[in-house]
Amino acid sequence: MWRRTYLLLVLVRLWFALSPSYLHPDENFQGPEVIAGEIFSYPVRRTWEFTSDNPIRSVFPLWPVYGLPMLLLRWLWIGNGQDGEIPPIAVFWTLRVLMFLISFVLEDWALHELIPSPKHRRVAVLLVASSYVTWTYQTHTFSNSVETLVVAWSMVLIQRIVDDQQQSSFMASFVLGVVSVFGLFNRITFPAFLVIPGFRLIAHFWRKPLSLVAVALAAMITTTVAIALDTAFYTAEPITWSDLISRPVITPWNNLRYNSDLDNLAQHGLHPWYQHLLANLPMLVGPASFLLFLRPHFSLRLYSAVSGIFVLSVFQHQEARFLLPTVPLILSSVQLPKNQVTLRIWAGAWIIFNLFFGVLMA
Repeated sequence: MWRRTYLLLVLVRLWFALSPSYLHPDENFQGPEVIAGEIFSYPVRRTWEFTSDNPIRSVFPLWPVYGLPMLLLRWLWIGNGQDGEIPPIAVFWTLRVLMFLISFVLEDWALHELIPSPKHRRVAVLLVASSYVTWTYQTHTFSNSVETLVVAWSMVLIQRIVDDQQQSSFMASFVLGVVSVFGLFNRITFPAFLVIPGFRLIAHFWRKPLSLVAVALAAMITTTVAIALDTAFYTAEPITWSDLISRPVITPWNNLRYNSDLDNLAQHGLHPWYQHLLANLPMLVGPASFLLFLRPHFSLRLYSAVSGIFVLSVFQHQEARFLLPTVPLILSSVQLPKNQVTLRIWAGAWIIFNLFFGVLMA
């Protein structure tokens, strides 16, 4: 029964993914449009994040997420003998299908790996699959949507590394180094979600220092590549090795400096420190908020969500989508009511909440 329900929810996710709506201009301006301007001959408008003297957006994560699908689409378009430029709508649908696929495969797969109990795993997967956040935000091209997947898989890699029964901890450590740098250059808020899970690695690295070497080596290589790509993108003339040393463009550092200045944040709107906890989180998970406080399932996933909310609450500009990585972590860390009457009432509220916001958003 639960498999049929899950497949139905996957179809609902696909239906929302293929809707022509958009939730916020940033889903286009902060990623796909920039790369589309590099690959195709579309006229594009780069926003201030890419045009300021100290740019705060990295193109390093944009190329694998959006650039590779666009290059593949162009190759298929030319291979099929099509003439002329690829219509922008074809790029739009390609990226929507891509976001659906990676949310369907990577997000749900991560939950399967992170939750050992089959019964709890089924409930968690169904809750995440029935969330309007999964239907809408996760199928759109937000950097927050990508961050959700990177956080989940970083936790999977940490679990694989700590598990001494696996012989591939060295490779998992190397991949974690790459993924961590990717996550940081995608959004500087990414490390906030791994503060507590990262503590699990200390004892492992003490026993197996080669794993630490693998993480550090992979992170150094990936950071060098990321800085080189950003420096080349933001420099008018061809760069040299001396440019990387004398005037590198380090977008995460620029981003952190920008968001640490209250005057800058005031241009986007200032919020009280409790905005995330009392307004944004309930708007994302709705009736699950009550279960979070009344029937939490204490787990590393929940601690990761709590650390992320705590750190993000320090910054005074707070939007609901900044908390997207917490949604699967929280929904996999709640327990459903045991009383059947209460369960039916809660399930009805959950369905109505997600249908309402799903239609409203998409």
